[in-house]
Amino acid sequence: MTIFPILLGTFAASVAATAAVRAFAPRLGAVAPPRADRWHRKPTALLGGVAMAVALALGLFLAPAHLPGFWPLLAGTGLLFVVGLVDDLHTIKPYSKLVFQIGAATIMIGAHWVLPWTQYNVANQLITLFWLVGVTNAFNLLDNMDGLAAGIALCAALFQGADLLLNGQPATAMLPLLLAASIAGFLVFNFPPASIFMGDCGSLGIGFFLAGSCLLSNWQRSRGLSAVLVAPVLIMLVPIADTTLVTIVRKFHGRRASQGGRDHSSHRLVALGLSERGAVLFLYAISIASGSVALLLRYTGNAVLYFVGPCVGLAAFIVMLRLGMVAVYPEVPSGRRTPLVGLVDFTYKRRMFEVMLDLLLIVLAYYGAFLLRFGSLISGQELAIFHRFVPLVMAMEIAAFLACGLYRGLWHYTGIEDLATILGSVLTAAGSSAALILLLQRGPRLSLAVLALNGILLLLLVAGSRVSQRLLGTWLIQRSDRESKSRTPVVIYGAGVRGELLARDLLSTPEFYPVAFVDDDARKVGRTLRGVHIYAVRDLEKLRKNYGIGQVFVSSGRIPEARVAALGLVTHRPATPPGVAAAAAAGAAGTRAS
Repeated sequence: MTIFPILLGTFAASVAATAAVRAFAPRLGAVAPPRADRWHRKPTALLGGVAMAVALALGLFLAPAHLPGFWPLLAGTGLLFVVGLVDDLHTIKPYSKLVFQIGAATIMIGAHWVLPWTQYNVANQLITLFWLVGVTNAFNLLDNMDGLAAGIALCAALFQGADLLLNGQPATAMLPLLLAASIAGFLVFNFPPASIFMGDCGSLGIGFFLAGSCLLSNWQRSRGLSAVLVAPVLIMLVPIADTTLVTIVRKFHGRRASQGGRDHSSHRLVALGLSERGAVLFLYAISIASGSVALLLRYTGNAVLYFVGPCVGLAAFIVMLRLGMVAVYPEVPSGRRTPLVGLVDFTYKRRMFEVMLDLLLIVLAYYGAFLLRFGSLISGQELAIFHRFVPLVMAMEIAAFLACGLYRGLWHYTGIEDLATILGSVLTAAGSSAALILLLQRGPRLSLAVLALNGILLLLLVAGSRVSQRLLGTWLIQRSDRESKSRTPVVIYGAGVRGELLARDLLSTPEFYPVAFVDDDARKVGRTLRGVHIYAVRDLEKLRKNYGIGQVFVSSGRIPEARVAALGLVTHRPATPPGVAAAAAAGAAGTRAS
């Protein structure tokens, strides 16, 4: 049989098996009841992993007889499937599951399937053990919201299959592709709102299967550490980043990493205002983007990997940092900062975080300039020049940043007003380092194009790293405005300077969000301000019906009282923006309490 009929049959079998398991699971008592530390709100059937296992077994039966790595991968996955099934029907201690995970990993290692990340076999075996156990647990922890673990696993399996097909390993590619087909059938019932969960038998089995599939590719083995490391990490970026975030934050709060809770990246996105489905789709998008980068990097040289890899890691770090600052633990008083926020504030005060980040950006910009000028095949002569001057560039440019006042502002609140300081700092830094290089270089001379490109890239990286936190927060708030049911929609009367300030403040509060401006100036009608559309005052009744608006915030004191009274709705003339007033009140209360 060809691959497509087999995949289609596996998908159909998964749909049928999932429907059957969903109907039968309650009879076995395999139902997940609602709990305070879980996300679902009603009893939901478990054992979706059984349905996927049945479909996968059918697909493997129809697949070609010889699949490299099939038996050790199947044995390890089967062991963890059974362990997860017992845990779903009864309860197994976390350390007992860890022992079985190590046992499943040793099956793969004993069959000589390891990650060749070093030149030492023992080190490779230990790294492989950590990889298999880590990714398995990552998917187990990721199963915390309807459709999340299944959707991310589907993306990872498809990218793994595509990677193996591009590598000329069609037989091996059948393994992740068949898994993808079985997951897709289950996802029909698991996508929000889910009517069945995969259970530990599904999350443990899928996690190990995907982690083990990464060992089967032989294409990266001839390209060195960078290629071997980057591809699997990018494909598994979401579960790895989520597990890292949860582990660090729980450690700060004195919680066990294995303890359940609503503190995953998906829960934090919902806390920021996204709907459950919106949070899941956002993480899907990250998984698709990182997997696509992993496939694209196979067509580049190692020189490009050294630039793209840190850039992707930096982007993931910025997203996780933003999510990590969300307070999700109910026992933390509202007036007290979470430990991660305290850590970030500490690094702000000491400026260590910004300095370390900028040192990385300086090196990336300098290396990226060589990459753009000479291409991925940088000669040994150019690399020698790079290594010779990189310490000087780091020292000169970080000193220029300090002298120009780049570290006087708060990085997390960088706005348009700070871009002039960033621009001046970067131009001074790039110009001073370029001048010193031109004075000191001997023999082969550095291309002037490299020095110019260094300044351009440095500006993009430094400005982008600082503005990205603000842009990400604004985007999430705007998304939450369209999806949130807990925030009150309001209209702002007056699309001027004061209206813009009021909109900015309202967007940062959990109580209100502006859905429209109204203004008497016909020239402004039809335009947008801070992403909010401007309407004529006569459109207010239509806005009230469409959005359920009951309140209007008047931004300017120059609007006559009679004009405001004629609106027929509850109006406010805040002397100070609502968020500012709330912050002032909270500060005063804190002063009295102390």
